[in-house]
Amino acid sequence: MFVDKAKIKVKAGDGGNGCCSFRREIYVPKGGPNGGDGGDGGDVIFETATGEQSLVDYVFQRHFPAEKGGNGKGKDMHGRNGKDLIIKVPLGTIVRDVNTGETIVDLDNPGMKYVIVTGGKGGKGNARFLSNFNRAPREHEPGKPGEEKEIELELKTIADAGLVGFPNAGKSTLLRAVSNAIPKVAPYPFTTLHPIVGVVDFPDFYRLKIADIPGLIDGAHMNIGLGHAFLRHIERTKILVYVLDMAGVDGRNPVDDFHTLQKELELYMKGLSKRKAIIVANKIDLPESKKNLAALKRKVKGYEIIPISAMEKKNTDTLVKSLREMLENK
Repeated sequence: MFVDKAKIKVKAGDGGNGCCSFRREIYVPKGGPNGGDGGDGGDVIFETATGEQSLVDYVFQRHFPAEKGGNGKGKDMHGRNGKDLIIKVPLGTIVRDVNTGETIVDLDNPGMKYVIVTGGKGGKGNARFLSNFNRAPREHEPGKPGEEKEIELELKTIADAGLVGFPNAGKSTLLRAVSNAIPKVAPYPFTTLHPIVGVVDFPDFYRLKIADIPGLIDGAHMNIGLGHAFLRHIERTKILVYVLDMAGVDGRNPVDDFHTLQKELELYMKGLSKRKAIIVANKIDLPESKKNLAALKRKVKGYEIIPISAMEKKNTDTLVKSLREMLENK
């Protein structure tokens, strides 16, 4: 199950209480204070994990408390600090405060860590209050409470290239053809219901990440169809790959599809349609594609157009090489 939004509660550990205690020693009149301090509570820390691609773990578990600090004891024994709680989240997770709507942090770098709530400080034991004027202090402090927050997690897929196209344009088949991903492929719309990231490995160990984004339809910027569930995942891709069905299998016109895709991207986020892009003219193995390909080259200028057949893996090598060159020259 793919989940890209979740709400959870995080609670840092409370600080331990300070201790009030007195030692008893021979030849030491009235002994002396020896109550230890309480330990600090543990923090709650978010850390990005490259192996995670969903927030599904936070649907079934919603409360995340860190460990409390230990209480102080006599003989100047301090309580131990509570352990930090580290929560692993997918790369590209945005953390927001539910109550204020404020974005706290965007976890967009591998291995990134962020302390979301801080543990409470431990209280002082009575040994801390010893002075020339107070030889037998009984003062001691309780531990401070740890911070707590209700937060919203939102995942936005991070990939080098994002496949943009109408349902049945062949995006999933293309991703299968060029990468290690195995998305569902079927002859009906919306077979892909969530982003799937595939990795293309080159002989020189260069790696290229390509995301298959759910199919877009006219009106997606108004949340029609999969709407925003699609569009928010395209925001982070460095290159847009417009995948067009050149055979017009569903009675569509590839040129019109291209302009509609650009319009929907621009209406969703200003400037998104101007991002570096490449056009993939798919299904050139079908006879109807030749006429449409000629019309596309004639009417759409300023973009590299690569004719391919994802089903037959024809010219897909040219596509991945072009994507690499675009990334390296970005």
